[in-house]
Amino acid sequence: MQVATIFNIMRYSIHDGPGIRTTVFFKGCPLSCWWCHNPESHNHKPELSFFPRKCITCGKCLSSCEAKAITLIDKQIQINYQLCNLCGKCAEVCPANALELIGDQKTVAEVMREIEKDLIFYDESGGGVTFSGGEALAQPSFLKEILRECKEKEIHTAIETSGYAKFAVLEEIAEYVDLFLYDLKLIDKDKHLKYIGVDNSLILDNLKKLAALSADIIVRIPIIPGINDDEENLKKSAELIFSLGIKEVHLLPYHQAGVEKYKRLNLEYQLSEVDTPNEEMMQALANIFRTYNLKVKIGG
Repeated sequence: MQVATIFNIMRYSIHDGPGIRTTVFFKGCPLSCWWCHNPESHNHKPELSFFPRKCITCGKCLSSCEAKAITLIDKQIQINYQLCNLCGKCAEVCPANALELIGDQKTVAEVMREIEKDLIFYDESGGGVTFSGGEALAQPSFLKEILRECKEKEIHTAIETSGYAKFAVLEEIAEYVDLFLYDLKLIDKDKHLKYIGVDNSLILDNLKKLAALSADIIVRIPIIPGINDDEENLKKSAELIFSLGIKEVHLLPYHQAGVEKYKRLNLEYQLSEVDTPNEEMMQALANIFRTYNLKVKIGG
């Protein structure tokens, strides 16, 4: 029985492909983008998230923690993440939902039951299911099986991916995927390594090979001021996309919506001083791609 670590299943999504969709978020990612707004997706293992504003300091979590990882200091809950064994008992007893264990092992059947709840909306809106993350390609056996289940039920399938995986994985699932939402962040190899943590050679090679399979691809580019919004990077990106016969690009303006998540997971956020690009700037950047006769959408 195939299982995968899933950290969220979002229904009624309208930003992850056409129509009304269910987005399944896989936990675990091989990249470490400085601007990632889903830090809970990085680690393949479950994680404990703490919402201080919800905490009523009732003390139930302290008595439930066998690892003694939770203490009360100056009337505030403190968590020692080195001691925490991720048993989840503290989250189970918390009456204010201030503690949450993120990430759960689910079978294909369990996820399919959630997906099928909205079949009527997929049919009426031209929607379907999108597999995102983290990186869905990092759990390939489960991904292939659930994609095959979706196709048997004639559900439109999309994958949001960084493309950072062996091409054999992409090649094996391609026949079950209606749309690839392919992230392209930086063309320069050194900058890619600095801001994302990995070389981009595999990502670029996989995009070229996937396009050669005549797969339906939309390239998505997050616009991060001061990192990848320069004209050189965007022109080279547009040239590559155009050369591969890909027709559509989505430019995703940077935002700080995930900052609080970093705090809840006791993680450091590196771009707190960066602002969201304004509409005028986004239109100017979109025009770079339009000169290559590419269809451009701002936002997801």
